Amino acid sequence: MGREIERKFLLAGAGWRGLADGIEYRQGYLCADQELTVRVRLAGDRGFLTVKGPTAGASRDEYEYEIPAAEARTMLDTLCPQRQIEKKRYTIVYRGHIWEIDEFFGANQGLVLAEIELSAEDEPFARPDWIGREVTDDVRYANALLCRRPYCDWPDAEK
Repeated sequence: MGREIERKFLLAGAGWRGLADGIEYRQGYLCADQELTVRVRLAGDRGFLTVKGPTAGASRDEYEYEIPAAEARTMLDTLCPQRQIEKKRYTIVYRGHIWEIDEFFGANQGLVLAEIELSAEDEPFARPDWIGREVTDDVRYANALLCRRPYCDWPDAEK
């Protein structure tokens, strides 16, 4: 069984830009509810199928499998009923931890999030100065929910 422990943050500045090259991502959801998420993803020229269980705190079960990119593309084009996520992911190592910065496009243009995966929910980590407010517990920032209610539809007061 895979276990994902992930914390999510808004960005507080552009100091991360130029620290890594990004990879284009396109992803959609075969199922997306509170108990089960099944995601299809193209990451550059690689395809993935991911199954995630319910979130408890910053943790959840996660199973990810590489699949042929052509099959991922076909599933995205034919089986994903919701809007899809388009983003560029930048991977940055900072003081022993890997930060993934997601810059969103399309209906989520303007949203930039940072994620860090940890080995325990209480694992200490250093925050770069470009990391802002934590949004781990704010479900609006979950990619599966950004498909249903994209960032462009949020009133300015919610951003």
